[in-house]
Amino acid sequence: MREHAVKTLILGAGAAGMMCAAHAGPGVLVIDHAKAPGEKIRISGGGRCNFTNLHSAPENFLSENPHFCKSALSRYTQWDFLDLVARHGIPWHEKTLGQLFCDRSAKDIIAMLRAEMAGADLWLQTGVEDIAHRDGRFHARLSREGQSVTVTADALVLATGGKSIPKMGATGLAYRIAEQFGHRVTETRPALVPLTFDEAQTAVFAGLSGTAVDTRVACNGASFDEAMLFTHRGLSGPAILQVSSYWREGDTLSIRLRPDLDLYDHLRARRAEAGAKAVATVLADLLPKALARHLAELWGLNGKLADQSDAALRDLAGRLSGWQLTPTSSEGYRTAEVTLGGIATDRVSSKTMESQEVPGLYMIGEALDVTGWLGGYNFQWAWSSAFAAGQAIAAR
Repeated sequence: MREHAVKTLILGAGAAGMMCAAHAGPGVLVIDHAKAPGEKIRISGGGRCNFTNLHSAPENFLSENPHFCKSALSRYTQWDFLDLVARHGIPWHEKTLGQLFCDRSAKDIIAMLRAEMAGADLWLQTGVEDIAHRDGRFHARLSREGQSVTVTADALVLATGGKSIPKMGATGLAYRIAEQFGHRVTETRPALVPLTFDEAQTAVFAGLSGTAVDTRVACNGASFDEAMLFTHRGLSGPAILQVSSYWREGDTLSIRLRPDLDLYDHLRARRAEAGAKAVATVLADLLPKALARHLAELWGLNGKLADQSDAALRDLAGRLSGWQLTPTSSEGYRTAEVTLGGIATDRVSSKTMESQEVPGLYMIGEALDVTGWLGGYNFQWAWSSAFAAGQAIAAR
């Protein structure tokens, strides 16, 4: 069995792992099971990588301890990452709500990180068979090129992410190693994920697949003003992906259609201007035609607008402002962009990401119980937490 000694062993060559390697100093070995580094970066943002958000702040993250992320986010901000992107000459653009994307390709971000971690060794298609800690060092038995290799290291970094997108090899490895070393793992669930209905409800919505509408979707105290998309299985789109992090099985979504309008005032004005129009026709002026037709049938909207009393218009406005839908499930880790929950932060330093149970053990990125909103926030957490750990390791 071959043996290899390093200062720092980083498990995972994703966003957090490569960023940490760039700041951890000499003697770093990064390993990953994949054939190429940064595979989730490569597919993110439709291949353009939504690499951060201009509005990134602690309130955009969910955690058992909402204060944990503050230190790392303040020490390495979105502006720091933008400076790095600028130094590498990567062109980018802003989409809605502060989301930043590469102009060309997500591969630009991967190439940038590879350049930044140039002093580190990278072993791909390498698996973890066993990890132990004794005599102040970590001992990892790895499988590489059909052989077992033992690597010893002063520091071990868990940067393997969560359970989302198992077809890319996600396994929850970081959780198992953390538990092995005395850390608690919070409940984990798919997040930023489409929601689904049972067969009966899916059949009701069959004619709406592909229809998108601007909404305000609320659940359990959180609400998001973004687009909602009907799919052949249920609901998707930015508003649904956002609220999925707050939704649990059995919860009802409150959906406000056309949140930009005072619907009651609008309907009264339309009654005065075009009272001869059918209610369903006026609804089709407000919403995508397929959705307007569906709601007209669902709610039995008949007659002309002029025939509707103020009370009737107020009732219709209330239905449009508080449409209640109850998904039965989500599409699960198969399509979830991230994992909600993870390694509990109660025994992890918020300044260095180091374990308070085992000196030299660090946990960063999605592996921790810190989950960002949709829109580049999870990448920013990867950069910030990795920078904090890398700086601490370099100073050891």
